[in-house]
Amino acid sequence: MIAHCLYIANTDEMGRGVFTSEDISKGSVIEIAPVIVMSANERKFLDKTLLHDYIFEWGEDSSQCCMALGWAAVYNHTYQSNCNYEMDYEKHTITIKTVRKVKAGEELFINYSGSWDATKAVWFDAK
Repeated sequence: MIAHCLYIANTDEMGRGVFTSEDISKGSVIEIAPVIVMSANERKFLDKTLLHDYIFEWGEDSSQCCMALGWAAVYNHTYQSNCNYEMDYEKHTITIKTVRKVKAGEELFINYSGSWDATKAVWFDAK
């Protein structure tokens, strides 16, 4: 499920991103993306490809990874995101939900650290 008001567009600094054509209220589910789960061994191969930048750590111990289908892999990162993502390890889905009101035309962001307000440096900032 992807909300009807979402669209993908180019950004000034981050390639492409997910935007909204309508205001979205706080707490709205805007996407439920199915995922393909891969093992730690398979991740070793993915980490050597461009897909490394688009996979999510997966599982209670983060020993696996997943490729999210839909638009979940296109959301850009910021430490002050307007969305959060939740993983359902049984249903193999990632749900994207707004954490504040988002205005029409605004880009939707997630925090790659795992929680919308986390301050832990992500891999590309930790270098």
